[in-house]
Amino acid sequence: MNFFRATTRRLDDEHRANLDLLGRVEQAFAPAPRGLAAGDPELARLAGTLARQLEQEIGHHFEFEERELFPRLSAFGADDIALLLADEHAAIREVAAELLPLARSAAPGTLDAAGWQALRRCALELAERLASHIQKETMALLPLVDDLLDEDTDRELAFAYAGA
Repeated sequence: MNFFRATTRRLDDEHRANLDLLGRVEQAFAPAPRGLAAGDPELARLAGTLARQLEQEIGHHFEFEERELFPRLSAFGADDIALLLADEHAAIREVAAELLPLARSAAPGTLDAAGWQALRRCALELAERLASHIQKETMALLPLVDDLLDEDTDRELAFAYAGA
């Protein structure tokens, strides 16, 4: 999809980057768990990338949507989508809270075999939930926001998002 507003284009760019990372996570962890071990440097690097993404992007992205976009949707009469997406944010945050310490431990190779199995389970759950969530936002949230924002509000939000 093509979006016209700077705010929606930025969010869409982040969605695409997240989908790329989630695809790599699924590719690495979806096969049978043979060989998941602290000695695998590729998995350790991927875990580190995933940890950074969880720390930096998900919180910032979700908080911005909840603070700036969902109230605008509600005022526009689209409470249903705002509430659904907020509920999904909460569920994704729960998975991320369990996953983040595992990914942090996996990156330097300090995770044991049971930890790798927990990491695998959480990473795949996050990939499933977040990919589905991104699809909903791309198909419903971003087009609505594109229509709702005028140029001045879009500029203010884009600057606020970039500066936060």
